[in-house]
Formats: sequence, C-alpha cells, structure tokens
Amino acid sequence: MALPRSLHLLFLLLLAIPLLLASVAASARDEDLDYIIDNADDIPANDPEGWLQEGSPSDEDEEDLFDQGREDEDYGAEIDETHVLLLTAANFSSFLAARRHAMVEFYAPWCGHCRALAPDYAAAATHLAAQQYDVALAKVDATEDAELAEQYGVQGFPTLLFFIDGVHKEYPGERTKDAIVAWISKKLGPGVQNVTTADEAERILTGEETTVLAFLDSLSGAHSDELAAASRLEDTINFYQTTSPDVAKLFHIDPKAQRPSVVLLKKEEEKLTVYDGEFRASAIAEFVSASKLPLITTLTQQNAPAIFDSPIKKQILLFAVASEASKFLPIFKEAAKPFKGKLLFVFVERDNEEVGEPVANYFGITGQETTVLAYTGNEDAKKFFLGGEILLDNIKEFAQDFLEDKLTPFYKSDPVPESNDEDVKIVVGKNLDQIVLDETKDVLLEIYAPWCGHCQTLEPTYNKLAKHLRGVDSLVIAKMDGTSNEHPRAKPDGFPTILFYPAGKKSFEPITFEGDRTVVEMYKFIKKHASIPFKLKRPDSSAARTESSESSDSNRKDEL
Repeated sequence: MALPRSLHLLFLLLLAIPLLLASVAASARDEDLDYIIDNADDIPANDPEGWLQEGSPSDEDEEDLFDQGREDEDYGAEIDETHVLLLTAANFSSFLAARRHAMVEFYAPWCGHCRALAPDYAAAATHLAAQQYDVALAKVDATEDAELAEQYGVQGFPTLLFFIDGVHKEYPGERTKDAIVAWISKKLGPGVQNVTTADEAERILTGEETTVLAFLDSLSGAHSDELAAASRLEDTINFYQTTSPDVAKLFHIDPKAQRPSVVLLKKEEEKLTVYDGEFRASAIAEFVSASKLPLITTLTQQNAPAIFDSPIKKQILLFAVASEASKFLPIFKEAAKPFKGKLLFVFVERDNEEVGEPVANYFGITGQETTVLAYTGNEDAKKFFLGGEILLDNIKEFAQDFLEDKLTPFYKSDPVPESNDEDVKIVVGKNLDQIVLDETKDVLLEIYAPWCGHCQTLEPTYNKLAKHLRGVDSLVIAKMDGTSNEHPRAKPDGFPTILFYPAGKKSFEPITFEGDRTVVEMYKFIKKHASIPFKLKRPDSSAARTESSESSDSNRKDEL
C-alpha cells in the first residue's frame, strides 16, 4: 500500500535533517577558520615590519585588533620622561662608564606592569634630578635588545637594576615613585658611620646582631669612599669605620694590623670573619653578603629574604623533623665548611607547620624522611636530590658535583609519549626543553589539570585552534598536565594557564594569555607575539566539498 503523501513528505524531511545539521555544523566549524584566514595579514606579528600592512580592515570591530599595538607604539608617549634616558646595546656601556650611580629598567612594550610603572619611574627620575642627586635613571626595551637583557639575567618585566660603579643589584622595593626615591636616597646618602670612642663601639656590639667595621688611616678619602659604596650595595647590615686602635681592638682587629682592615662580626658561633681581598666596593659587598649568614641557616619566615636574595644562589637544603635534627645537623655543618662563600647550607625543620610544610610542598617532598637536596635558586629553580645515605662524604661529593654542574635535575614527569603526532603536542617534564624551549619554534602551552572543569571546557576549543594552525611549521600548540609534571620554565598560576614562548626568546619569561578562551582571541594573541610571521591558506574548496559529501553519505547510511 502506498504511503499517504503527508507521511511520505515527513519521511523525506527526517532523512534530510542529518544533512541540514551537518551543513550547519560545518558552517559553524568554519567560522573561526574563515576569520583567521581573512584577517591573517591584519593582525601584527612581533616583527619590525609587521604593523598595519596594506589591506587593514576599516570597520570598527576589526580596528579593535590594533588597540594593543597602538599602546605598544605609544609606550610612555603621554608621560614626561625628560629625565629617563633611553638606552640600547650601542650606548649601554658608555652610559655606565660615565656614571657612578644609575638605575636601569628593562621593559617590554606589551607588558602591563611596565606601563603601570612608567609614570612613577618618570616622576622618580624628575624628582631626583630636581634634588641634584648623583644618579641617572634609564630604560632598555628588552624586546629590541634581547642579548643585553640576557647578559644581565633579566627573566621578567619590568626588571629594575641599580648600578654602582658598573656593579648591579636588583631593586627589591615597591614600584612607586616614593619607594624608588626613598631607596635610592638611602643608597646615595652617608652609608658609613664613624666610631671614635670605645663607648660607641660597645653600644654597637651590644645592640646589633651583625656589623661591619673598617679600620682606616683616615675617616675620609679613597678608602672611606669605597667602604661607603660597598655599604650601598648591602641593604641589611650597618657599616662603620674608625681610626681608633682601641675601637679596632673591641672589634677583634689587631691595633697593629695593616690598614685598611675590614671585619664582619656576628653574635653566634662563627663570630668573626676577616676580609682579605682587594679594597674595592663590589668585592667588599660580595664578602659581606656571603659572610653575613651562618655556616648553617635554619630557615624561618624572618630570614627567608636574606637567604633567597643572597648573591650566592646555589643552596644545599637538609629537610629533617625536629627529633632527628641533632643526628644530622653536625654532619651537615661539617660538610658545609669547605663550601663557605660558594654554597648556602640551609636546614628546614620538616615538621614546622609555618615554614617546613610549605617549603617541602614546594619542592615536592612528601613524608617525614630526612632528605638532602640541591637548589639552583630562583633564577632557574632546578633541584637535585641526594641519593644514598646521608653521610659526610656523600654530602661533600654531592655539593662538589652541584658546584661543577655535574648533577641531573629532577622534574616530576610523566613518561615521554612514544608518539606525539596529534595537532596538540603532549609535553611532560622530561621533554619540555626539547619541545617548548626550542628556539626555532613559537610555542603555545596550556598547563591543565585533569579534574579542572575550566580545562575540560577549553579542550575542544584548544583542539580546534591546533587543527586550524597545524600547517604552520614554525608554530607548536602543546599542553601539559600540571599535576603530574613540572618544570621551572612552566609554572602554572592556577588551571588552566596558557603561556606563549616566542622563538628566539626562550631565555625570557613566557607571555601569559589572559583573554577570552576562544579560537579567534587565542589566534590574535599568537599572531601578535609570534617571532616568526606566518600566513594561513584557505583549504582547497573541492577537497572540502568531497569531505563534506563523504560525511553526508556516511550520515545518511547511519540514519538508514
């Protein structure tokens, strides 16, 4: 029996629905790709000639793409930077040679923190100039002079370095005009106090935990100036000078000793440290910084800044519970003696909730077992674990190998995948150097957690972005499980964290993506910061039709 006409039409409509849905889905899938291809020339890459090429869009929505670029080009344009000197690699050395005191900001035009600092930095420069301070404030665009920034260990932006006679230290204070002026004023003020009587000396020795005294022929002149310069490189210890043999004797200096003599005194077991180097500001400051900490420092919240800001960056840490400390500390202290001034030896009380627990968590130490590890400091944050028993000879050998860079760093890592051919490359702790830090590639890295709902929502969008960009040889789209992998150059700030590593600039901190997590917004971000310009080609239309036709046939068969 023939079907009624209405039922026949309904049947045909049901057959057509999958095709219509496929067509709509295909159209939606292609919207992002259409956009990024149509606008491939309109979003500036991070190259000297990449700004606003011919054919830039004129409609209001598209012009918004370039707002960030205009901010970059106009960095500081409305700020009076009359007293801030612009430096490059070409004039940097001559600038330092001509000035005893200088502060230099290394900045990136795209950096929001740098833009926020700019008016305060300029105001500080104006104030110091008006007060006729012997200091110059300057800035360097680290994206233009990357090698210069790398030479001075710049890892993030902005970085403020203060130079005294060409020797630099990082400015540790707040990024405000008042804080910068106050800090520099202290550096340029009278850095050394005179001690002329025994009573004054007794008050100093009684009231201060650590002091530096120089025994000089005169309280003014070249030696006094060098001591004052050294004091300005050291923020935490007071410097004194004397010509009195009686004062010198109270500071454990032989009154008949050759002058100039310098000692550092502490109220602890290692009471006296005598300086025997060249009487030069930078050398004296290095001596003080290396000697002010004890042979073994017990980590507390109060002394943590002195430990982690020390010019001696490499550390050997002993983690032990309080009840085991008396067993291991004597061994640890004996092992430290040959490395004084070269390594910092730090004891962390493992069961101290205030310090031990968070520090152990940071280093990935679980349980209460006594542990010795080496740490390279905040610059690259590599860690190395001592294997075997905690014996004197083992610790000394471990420390020596650490000094000579013979140890293999420890990263928590999943196994390296046997194949990695998908659009989104899998990064683990062990292969991050090879994939993410490849200087020939621009790399976008998502750090995610499997349990994170936001990460799960992002996944199809991120996969789609990678699919659209898979034909760009200079670009890698990658992801890493941040719960089971770690690396000092890929630190998540929550999940997901999306970081971009421009080619040729892997020594800098990565750029964090903070926009809307859409294909188009992530594409704009990549296009803006990529070191290697690229252009997408539209897929061959006939191939696309064939793929669409095959998909439609398959859907029809499934429905039938």
